[in-house]
Amino acid sequence: MNRFPLVDVIIPAYNEEESIPKVLAEIPDFVRNIVVANNNSSDNTASVAEKSGAVVVFEPQKGYGMACLTAMDWIRKQETPPEIIVFLDGDYSDFPEQMRDLIDPIIHDDVDMVIGSRSLGERASGSMTPPQIFGNWLATSLMKHIQGAHFTDLGPFRAIKWDKLLALEMKDENFGWTIEMQIKAHKAGLSYVEVPVNYRKRIGVSKVSGTVKGVIGAGYKIILTIFRYW
Repeated sequence: MNRFPLVDVIIPAYNEEESIPKVLAEIPDFVRNIVVANNNSSDNTASVAEKSGAVVVFEPQKGYGMACLTAMDWIRKQETPPEIIVFLDGDYSDFPEQMRDLIDPIIHDDVDMVIGSRSLGERASGSMTPPQIFGNWLATSLMKHIQGAHFTDLGPFRAIKWDKLLALEMKDENFGWTIEMQIKAHKAGLSYVEVPVNYRKRIGVSKVSGTVKGVIGAGYKIILTIFRYW
């Protein structure tokens, strides 16, 4: 790319009124649209995000993937499409200021997708639970041995070319979203790399790792997704 590309950001958010202003405040100025997908929050996530300058779309059906798909639908309707989409979480566990590191391989090396790897970066103590760490290791190991895909993380902080994302025809509505993207990208022959990103303890309680039900549900869906695309 000979000029700086158009970059839009998608943030799925469920009850993140305390954290979302911090996330939005640290997103770099080069981003065009920040789309917060309010995923049936019962707090003031939507109004707080709007006051902080984000576009807010509403998805009443709970699910990480559903929120992402709804945000993509809004972007798809814009007159000028973005060239790069960045995904990050709304809980302030990611470092938005590292976004330039995330998109640089797309800009300078024409890579199709970049995964921000928490395994390669610096993780604050307690930022990931033991089940999360084990689940990441298991999932990436299975992807490597079954499908030949080389990843170290299923991290939510990631960037992908907009046209490549559309071509993947994403379907998953909840916990399998991130791994579906990575598996489909690998199977489609997209070029991808990982870059180190830092990770801190989130604000509030995780809707996935914070409950036994969430951990089991996410783990089951991730493993199921791996074998579904085998």
